[in-house]
Amino acid sequence: MKQILVIEDDSDIRELLEYNLAREGFEVTLCSDGAEGLDQALHGRHDLIILDLMLPAVNGIEICQRVRQNADTSLTPVIMLTAKSEETDIVFGLGLGADDYITKPFGIKELVARVYARLRSQLQTPIARPRASTGILKEGTVELDRAQHQVTVASENIPMTLAEFRIFEALVAKPGMVLSRDQLLEAVTGGGGLLVDRNIDVHVRSIRKKLGPSRDLIETVRGMGYRFRKA
Repeated sequence: MKQILVIEDDSDIRELLEYNLAREGFEVTLCSDGAEGLDQALHGRHDLIILDLMLPAVNGIEICQRVRQNADTSLTPVIMLTAKSEETDIVFGLGLGADDYITKPFGIKELVARVYARLRSQLQTPIARPRASTGILKEGTVELDRAQHQVTVASENIPMTLAEFRIFEALVAKPGMVLSRDQLLEAVTGGGGLLVDRNIDVHVRSIRKKLGPSRDLIETVRGMGYRFRKA
């Protein structure tokens, strides 16, 4: 039985999530404030976290950052659930390390579907089920360690979320080749995701920001998708 941690201060939303996730066979842990949620996130054993941003005691931003910094929870999928719906908010949330971003009000069926998508994606990580393409991937100044989930550019470590890592891996693995948004979506979710096209763009934007001076390694091909610049 998969363990879902819900950190949400709105009692009606907590009850809605608990009821519908339990109906799907998940075991649900509920937290109503950030302090309790942070403790559960770092010390409990959860397969996925649903996280509100605006929380009492400790906000969702700090919780997400702490989850990503902790070795035991760094790859735990995080779905942000928040009323902040501007694209800049989505970019910020995904940049913090969230794997998906759902705005309120939301459809409960879509949320449950996204939970399933993130859990399917998690099964494909090297920790759970090693993929055939393991080892070190090198292209120019870029070195990507699939087993360790690490990216370095010109010997500088570039921290990436799981979704960002998979998008970047797909691009680096085929330098000079244009990959469509659908192909990148497939790389992230294994075909089971519900990320919209704009979210792929948001992930790419976040990757470029992290690359800094090397941001031009990812090129946009209008009307087609993205490619990694061949060295």
